Amino acid sequence: MHIRTEGPEEAAAISALTTRAFDSAEHADGTEAQIVERLRAAGALTVSLVAEEDGQLLGHVAVSPVEIGGHHGWHGLGPISVAPERQRAGIGTALMRAALTELRAAHCNGVVLVGNPAFYGHFGFRQAPKLLLDGIPPEVILALPFGTDLPEGALRFHPAFGLEEV
Repeated sequence: MHIRTEGPEEAAAISALTTRAFDSAEHADGTEAQIVERLRAAGALTVSLVAEEDGQLLGHVAVSPVEIGGHHGWHGLGPISVAPERQRAGIGTALMRAALTELRAAHCNGVVLVGNPAFYGHFGFRQAPKLLLDGIPPEVILALPFGTDLPEGALRFHPAFGLEEV
């Protein structure tokens, strides 16, 4: 398996992969592929990596800038997608590690995401109860600071996510 930056010709394949990956996920709302498409169209993908093997796309991770209480330099991770037939084989973990490595190398302040604390805790993410995101339970708002304190306040993802600020 090889992880690399997405190519411009792969947008449709990434959309199809993302749709399949989230098709039966209980937490999915069916907009994950459109979120990636809108981020790409807006030029808001800070990191967009694919996992491939023998020319076949197996996974994708998207990262985009976020604002926390008026502070910049933070990024939101997601969606992260793995082909259903290859889930639980370490592809998502490899994509996560590669994305975090790129963000650290770019001297970002840190990363936030909405997800399962038990899973993302393995990467150093922790619950961030002082981050506010309307309609999202605080226990699934997670943060990973890169050597800086975590700001407090409203968490604003790119408008591509369709979320409203608190």
